Formats: sequence, C-alpha cells, structure tokens
Amino acid sequence: MLTIQNVSFAYDTTPVLKNINFTIEKGQHIALIGASGCGKSTLLKVIYGLLDVDEGTLFWNEEQILGPAYNLVPGQENMKFLSQGFELQAYRTVSENIGQYLSNFEPELKRGRVNELLEIVEMTSFADTKIENLSGGQKQRVALAKALANRPEVLLLDEPFGNIDNFRRSSLRRNLFAYLKRNKITSITATHDKTDILSFAEETIVIHNGEIISKGNTLDIYNNPKSYYIASLFGEVNELPITSILAEESNEGTLLFYPHELQIVENTTLKARVKKSYFNGNHFLIEAVLDNRVIFIEHPYFLENSLEIGIHISSEIITKRIQNQ
Repeated sequence: MLTIQNVSFAYDTTPVLKNINFTIEKGQHIALIGASGCGKSTLLKVIYGLLDVDEGTLFWNEEQILGPAYNLVPGQENMKFLSQGFELQAYRTVSENIGQYLSNFEPELKRGRVNELLEIVEMTSFADTKIENLSGGQKQRVALAKALANRPEVLLLDEPFGNIDNFRRSSLRRNLFAYLKRNKITSITATHDKTDILSFAEETIVIHNGEIISKGNTLDIYNNPKSYYIASLFGEVNELPITSILAEESNEGTLLFYPHELQIVENTTLKARVKKSYFNGNHFLIEAVLDNRVIFIEHPYFLENSLEIGIHISSEIITKRIQNQ
C-alpha cells in the first residue's frame, strides 16, 4: 500500500502541494488529472523521492519514502518514474538502453527480457537503432520499456503517451496496462488525455491549485463531477443556470452536461442558434448560442446537412446534472 499523509511542498516560498492525503492499494491503476501547473508532476517526483517534502510523510508498505536530503542517490529502488525527459543514452541502441540495468550474468535471460519489452512497446524492428536516430514518440516508448525492465512494484508515469502517434497510442495503452495488471504493478499516471483515464484508471484523483478536490471511482467522477472544473478535464462541457433550462426550479445552482448529453429534437423550449460546426469523424461538434451563452452539441455525421450556420435548432438535455453554487 502507498500512503501519503498530510504532504505539503513548495518551490522556494510558492506552495505547490497542500495537505495531500490518499492511499493506493497494490496493483491499482490511478490517474492524476488537473490543469497545467496544478502540481501533478511535482506529486510524482515527491512520491518517487526526488524532492524533500516540507510537511507530511509517505510510505510504501512499511518503508518511509525519503527525498535527496536522506539518500545519496534520490529515488526509490522498488519504483520507476517515467518523466517527460526520457533520460536515455543517445549513442547507445534501443536494446542497450532497455537492458542497461539488467544483469549480464545470464545473457539469455537478459536478451529474452529485452525482447519481451520491445514487443510490448512495439519497437522490435528498432532493437539495433541508436536512440539519436529515433523520433520523440519512439524515444518515449523506449523509455517506457526501460522503466519496466526490472519489474518495479510502482510505476509513475508523467504524460506517458504525449509524443506518440495517435494510430499507435491506443495499442500501446492496451499493451502497457494489460502488462501492469498481469504483473500486479501499481501505476499512477499524470495525464491530460481522458482516454488514459476512462479506459484504464480504476480511480482518479483531481488536483486543483495543489489540493485534492476529488478522489474516487473514475466512472463516478466522470458521471457526477462536483464542479465545472472537474467536468472540463474530460473535454467540452456545458454550464447553464437552472432557470435557463428548468423554469420551475429555483435559481440557485447551474446544470452541467457534456455535448453528447444534448440532443437536437423538434418542438422544445430550448432554442439555440448554430454558430460553428466542427467535423470530428463520426459526428460534428456544434457550437451554438443559447440565451447569450455558448453551448456545444454532438450531432451525428449523417445529419450534417440539417445544421447550417445561422439556423435555429431545438434541443433537449438527456442528463440534467445540478451543480450547487
């Protein structure tokens, strides 16, 4: 179990983390989400032992996690931290980088382990290629394989798929999290990509200005966000006063709903004017104006001709999610 108790941290005098508390069970996959600069990356560095906390304690099982003031070589032996800097040796090959910290006493086992990891990150054909000749996305995949080489108990991932091409990102996610689950490796992923969160994170921790504002089951947080800020981390979100939607309700609070929860129908009281239309593959994202507020609606691709810019449409909210003010 990973336990973080009352942890606070500041660079100089600027607070970055404030009274952070949570626990993670062995084998869990956790997502850290929040706006840029909220403290996600700093929290991963604190957990790994790269920074000394100002207050609080951290434990992995019964062992306290301490920073560079207590360790000549910062970082925890049973953890691996995949930062956005990759930290690869440019003039060595992909295989050499992955196997850098594997024992040379059993070369066959080492070779087999490197080959296994090359398959996981889909880099088998680049085994003998020097790092300096790889793209940013390829380097990121090598760094991931290197982090897995010694089978860590905890894997800390900071935007692990940010530089990887879309067509390869999905399969890499599946390969990685299947491997982590199979080997019961705990993972904490700081990310801006909702696909990293919704498909693979059992729990999600939401950070705002260095503080945890929500923690729980990922599906519950997505379906029932406590605020506009939380909902917006999953993509576009609409926020309207209750009186604009439900005339019979009191005027306290607002309604939150995602674009796919707004359906275009005939003969309703919600009248909006189409402002722009964005093609998103299997649907159009419609930007419209309702009561002088911009809203977003997902509209099926095969109905695109019915939504010209400037026309008025009638809408119905499928899910009414009240946010108290």
